[in-house]
Amino acid sequence: MTRFVPIALVLAGLFAAPPAAAQVTHDAGAWANLTVQGASARPVAWFVELQPRIQDDLGRVDQVIARGALGRTVARGLTLYQGYAHVAMPVRGGRDLNEERLFQQVSWVISGLRRGELSSRFRLEQRWRSDGNDMQLRAREMVRFEYPLGRDDGIRALTSMEGFVVLNSVDWRGRSGFDQLRTFVGAEIPVGGTSTVEAGYMNQIIDQPGGAARVNHNLSLALFWRL
Repeated sequence: MTRFVPIALVLAGLFAAPPAAAQVTHDAGAWANLTVQGASARPVAWFVELQPRIQDDLGRVDQVIARGALGRTVARGLTLYQGYAHVAMPVRGGRDLNEERLFQQVSWVISGLRRGELSSRFRLEQRWRSDGNDMQLRAREMVRFEYPLGRDDGIRALTSMEGFVVLNSVDWRGRSGFDQLRTFVGAEIPVGGTSTVEAGYMNQIIDQPGGAARVNHNLSLALFWRL
């Protein structure tokens, strides 16, 4: 299966190629994530998660995402999901925005490495927002690598890259193409059983109108509680 590893890397690279930006703005934020999920050894897979995100130099809540999915493991390391997400986006001095999102997900743990774990996650999203009428299609591909720093069941160094591409123009976003790129560097820490905490730094590059770009420097803390 190792011959398929370059495919996932090439897909992430294609998705992650941002346009040249005429203007770049920077911001500091903090993301939290609580995910509860079923044990990976079972045929039926599921997860639910809650993600509050703070931006504007830690000054306000930018988004709160509630997301869940039900899936099935169809082969060793390969799981298919159907999911739904609700996104609340508070607006200062105005009417809050909401997004409803359906998504299909393919999660793949790529075997064949002598040490560490390489995985891929692909999502196809159908998105509706309260400030428009059209449905947007967005594809996103994440490649993730974990490497044990000592024992295999101990702390692991962790890095990932996820690229987002919008596949159609809609009335609330009048252009398709590159949307954003997220790059994460941190550690995965076991906290009992198979549950883990992931902590680190996430760099997020977001395309904006007029060839501009926004770069968010985010502290990220996530708890994955596996049942």
